[in-house]
Amino acid sequence: MDSMRECAQCLLNEVDVPDLRLDAAGLCSVCRHYAETAPKRQKSAAELEVLLQKLRREGKGKPYDALIGLSGGVDSSYVALLSKDLGLRVLAVHFDNGWNSERAVLNMERMLSALNMDLFTYVVRWEEFRDLQRAYLRAGVIDIEALTDHAIAATLFQVARKFKVRYILSGEHFATEGQLPSAWIHNKLDHVNILGIHKRFGEIPIPSFPLMSYYRYRWGQGGKAPVSIPILNYVPYQKEAVKQRLRAELGWQDYGGKHHESVFTRFYQSYILPKKFGVDKRKSHLSTLICAGQLSRAEALEELGKPICPPELLEKDKRFVMKKLGFTEEEFDFYMEQPPVPHLVYPSVMHVLRRLSWPVKQVKGNFYHKG
Repeated sequence: MDSMRECAQCLLNEVDVPDLRLDAAGLCSVCRHYAETAPKRQKSAAELEVLLQKLRREGKGKPYDALIGLSGGVDSSYVALLSKDLGLRVLAVHFDNGWNSERAVLNMERMLSALNMDLFTYVVRWEEFRDLQRAYLRAGVIDIEALTDHAIAATLFQVARKFKVRYILSGEHFATEGQLPSAWIHNKLDHVNILGIHKRFGEIPIPSFPLMSYYRYRWGQGGKAPVSIPILNYVPYQKEAVKQRLRAELGWQDYGGKHHESVFTRFYQSYILPKKFGVDKRKSHLSTLICAGQLSRAEALEELGKPICPPELLEKDKRFVMKKLGFTEEEFDFYMEQPPVPHLVYPSVMHVLRRLSWPVKQVKGNFYHKG
């Protein structure tokens, strides 16, 4: 491209997002979509009260009014604190894939103790999850985190059925997260893609890995499938102010970058995405904060100029990840040097949905707990 065009407001450009469209004022299609959508997603105090009445009414006679996904990250931690503020009886659900950082575990322990909250933890067998991640690295696809995203969504739905709780309070907050470019992610509910990639590149069975079909998520259980509620859209939400409150009331500790409560996620976003796919997710995260008025473009550019991860920690993470996944440095570097492969090269439910003209709903990473 002879001249790369970039948005006058956010940090995105035509190289990062090939289908980006700029208007005459230099504003990109992502920023315009945000301006049109964000006000509609934000709920009023009256709407929050109606929601609370419904949750309490339908929770009568049950042990819990709702479930929450818990990771130790800022968004899920605040959902836990907020649920207590609102007087809701919630069960925290945690999916353990073997990659929790020590700080994330400490955050969860302190939070559960301070809030006197029950916890349900599902632990996938490490050998199976490792085999899936090895398969995704061999496949060359971009959204390796779809494995965790899918499993957490499936775990929440299974726990919801177990306790007969219909509502899941998610940490999604459109105003500060918006949407990632579609080229950077894959649909989190595509169990066909997971199974197809594993069949081709995996080595052992994966019976303990939670799977959920797209159909079950959208239309399962006779129209009574669990419902995910983005509770943060119902309250004022300013990220830095939330962090300060979590520190003061729960002894919460910041873990660094976005989603760095997971060691693998930290390495994935800091090394795998930039090196193999040329993607720096901070551009999208910071751009959304610019659109939300919580960060200036100059402040965002200053943040973007910093290393994604301290070099010494990145090197430590690389050696830890290679060892834990069972790769030699030569093997790992070989897969990193191979050209990226689109998810749709492999079997995918998306092919079926498009042929049937079914509506496609993308489930974002923070449907469950990330944040």
